[in-house]
Amino acid sequence: MEDIKIDKKLDIRGEVCPYTLVKSKLGVEDIEVGQVIEIILDYPEAAKSIPAAMLNYGHSVLKVEKINPKEWIIQIKKEVED
Repeated sequence: MEDIKIDKKLDIRGEVCPYTLVKSKLGVEDIEVGQVIEIILDYPEAAKSIPAAMLNYGHSVLKVEKINPKEWIIQIKKEVED
């Protein structure tokens, strides 16, 4: 299994929608095309809505993983300039 280079980490634990999506989108805007951001969150709905939104924006979702009963990691690769 290939290790993914993480260029930026974003911790949005404690945030709820719509702030989870807004902060995730701003985090992706801060990286360059081809770079990867890793987002850690604890809001269950955002674990579904963030990947769907990022795909809609044209980016790749590399990983969505539940790391414990209340937290997820999402890895997004920026594919297009915002």
